[in-house]
Parts: sequence; C-alpha cells; structure tokens
Amino acid sequence: MLKKLKYIGKEKNLSSLMANVSVAFLGLVGFMLLTRQLPKELFGEWVLFITLATFVDLLRFGLTRTSSVRLLSGAKASGKKNILGSSFRINLMLLIALTFFCWSLYGLLEISGQTINNGYRLFLIYYPFLALSNLSWNNAMSLFQAEQNFNRMMWVRLSNVGLFCLFLAMNHWWLGFGLEVIIWTNIGVNALSGVWCSLKNWDGLTYMGHAKKEIERDLINFGKYSMGTLISSSLLKSSDTFIIGMSPILGSAGIAMYAIPLKLTDLLGIPLHSFTMTAYPRMAKKSMEGNISGAKKIFYSYVGIVTLLFFPVALIGFVFAEQLVLFLGGNEYLDALPLLTMIFRVFTVYIMLLPIDRFTGVLLDSINRPKLNLYKVLVMTGSNIVLNVLAVFVFQSLVAVAVGTVLFTIMGMLLGFYYLKKEIEVKSRHIFFESIVFLKNLKTHLG
Repeated sequence: MLKKLKYIGKEKNLSSLMANVSVAFLGLVGFMLLTRQLPKELFGEWVLFITLATFVDLLRFGLTRTSSVRLLSGAKASGKKNILGSSFRINLMLLIALTFFCWSLYGLLEISGQTINNGYRLFLIYYPFLALSNLSWNNAMSLFQAEQNFNRMMWVRLSNVGLFCLFLAMNHWWLGFGLEVIIWTNIGVNALSGVWCSLKNWDGLTYMGHAKKEIERDLINFGKYSMGTLISSSLLKSSDTFIIGMSPILGSAGIAMYAIPLKLTDLLGIPLHSFTMTAYPRMAKKSMEGNISGAKKIFYSYVGIVTLLFFPVALIGFVFAEQLVLFLGGNEYLDALPLLTMIFRVFTVYIMLLPIDRFTGVLLDSINRPKLNLYKVLVMTGSNIVLNVLAVFVFQSLVAVAVGTVLFTIMGMLLGFYYLKKEIEVKSRHIFFESIVFLKNLKTHLG
C-alpha cells in the first residue's frame, strides 16, 4: 500500500492536476476574500484589471512558451542555456514594448481628458510593474513543463498565490487597505517568486548572454502560428468582462456581479482541462499511427463520459444556485441575489455543452487540423463579441450576456462536429455506445 501511495504521489498526471487544483483553490479563497473587503465598484475594477493583465500575460508568454517547451524537451544542458536566454530576451523586449504602449496611451487619455472605466486606467498604470514582477517565474514555467517537474511548478505558483491570500486574509480582518495597496501587494508577491526563480537560474535571466538570434527566430516562427488560436481563446473568455466594463450603465458594478457566477463556472474548467490533457495524447497517437477509427472511439467515449459526469454537477448547480452564489459573493451581493442566481442557472446549460465543444477542438488538433480548430474558435469569438455588444448596449442585461455564452458554445459545438464529419466522418450517435464500452473497460483505460 505504501509503495502504491508513493507511486501515485510521483505520477505526473496527478502532479499536474494537484498543481492546478491547489492554485485554483487558493485563487477561489482570494476571490472570496476580495468580494468581502471591496465594495462592488472597486471589486469590479479589480476584476477588470486582473482580467486584462491575465489576457496580456497569455499573449506575452504564449509566443514563446510552447516553442520553448518543444526545444527544451530534447536539449542538453548547454542548449537549455541558449533556449532559456533567448526566450527571456524575447519576453524582455515584449515587456519594454508593452510598457511604452501602456504609459503612452495613459498619457494621451489624460491629455485629451477622455473618461474610461477605472479598471482600464489601473491596468495602463500598473500593468508594466506587474509584467516585470512576473517575468522570471513565467519564463521558468517553460523549463518546468519541459522537465515535467510539476511539483516545482506548483510550489513556485503557490509561493505568490499563497502569500497574496495570506495578505488578503490579514487585510480583511485587520489591515483594511484599499484597492491600490492590494494591487501593489500582488506585484510584490509576484516579484518574490520571480527573484526565487532567478536565484535558482530557472528563468534564463543569467543566460541572456547565451541567447542566439537563430534560436530566437525559431521560437518566434514556431510560436506565431499558435497566436491566432490563443488570442481568440483568450478573447472568448475575457470579452464579456471587457465589454461590460465599457458600458456606462453596467460598468464596474456589473463586472463585479457577473464575476461571481462566472467564477463558479470556471472552477469546472479545472477537471475538464485534466480530461483533455489525458485524451489529447491518446487521440494524437492513434491519428499518427493512421488509426483514425481508434481516435474517434476515444473521442466518443470521452465526450460521453465527461458530459455524463458534468450532468449531476450542472443539476446540483441549478438547484442550489442561490446558496452557491451567496457563499462565493457574501452579503454584499444579497440585493442582487435573484439576478446572479438566474445568470448562474443559465451557465449550468453552458456547463453541459462545454465538454462536447472542448473535445471537438481537441480531436481537430489530434488529427492535425489545427487550422480548422482556429476557424472554429474565431467564429465563436466573433459571435461572442457581437452577442455581448447587443446584450450590454442594446438589452443592457447581464442575463443576456450569459445567454450569449450558451449560444456561441452551441455554435462552436455544431461547427466542430461539421468539420469532424467532413474530415473523418464523426457520427454523434456513436457517443452513447462507445461510452458504455469505455465504462465496461474502465480498469484497462486507467491502467
């Protein structure tokens, strides 16, 4: 038994899942603390600031991370110095460009006297500081992923998320600082994790002298092809918040209210991400072996089983929506409880559709059709933006924004099935049968 426990503890998939769950749990705790110590308007400004920061971070490191992991995976010790140094130098140049852009735009807005949501203003002022503070540990993530060192990845992430949660707890009960101090503290804890990675030579800072132009060119040339999908996927998640923030009527209070049911929904993305991480290499392997039938069987079984698992979760969420929203948001949102309950109940429909949509994209990538997956995500993103604009500026309704999320997910699901049917003759009616076969052979799959 002890040997089995040790084996489980070292198993890479479990380590990866544990890292994601640990960080997500602390993120949830931090979210709950913030809803209880900031008024609606200020919390909405925080959500807009951090959503924008996360979106830009994804783009910054998305350019180099995938390509860095690919090169680092097969590199020797000396080669790793070249790759890490080159990656760090690219990200440093991006940081300088972003800093110039943010502060120049802020200066122009101030001179012209244009009024914008304070969350956007906070982003333009403080994001360059945050970007500098998280540069080192974000660059180190490529090394950890290439080495499959998920435990180290977890501890580095927990070092900043955990310290930030600790500060928020102290701030809630004793300190009572405002939003700008919270932002500076977030910058500070990110900087501590960055310094740790720099001292351990995990980030590439000390290897910048080993950077090579040909490696930088390789990193950018490989990375730029994933940027279209990455930008679209990021906008798919963030456009709701950005567009609500532009509304003079809904504004920061609208962002704050919408963020609560959205956060509950996002928590379900953690196990789904784990399932897709497991399914992708299996489907890709079958596809590369020319066994398209085998890849389709894995797709059918995963779609069926994961949707089946999500059904009771969605049902519980629908029934206990009011209690869940109140638990996450606190008494500050008691007056908006009927509205937030309705939004979350709409999201429970989205939860049921999410596995189908996600796995159609995974199968398209597995059969080497990433361009079709990009088209699918682009259509979904464009539809989401149009629906959000109508919901916010015409209907002025947060419920309509949530309904738009369901509609663009249905569109993505149908488009994904259309592409798969055209490419490899996927048939939706096989999902139930293959799911039953999967359950009967569950022990074999787990082994």
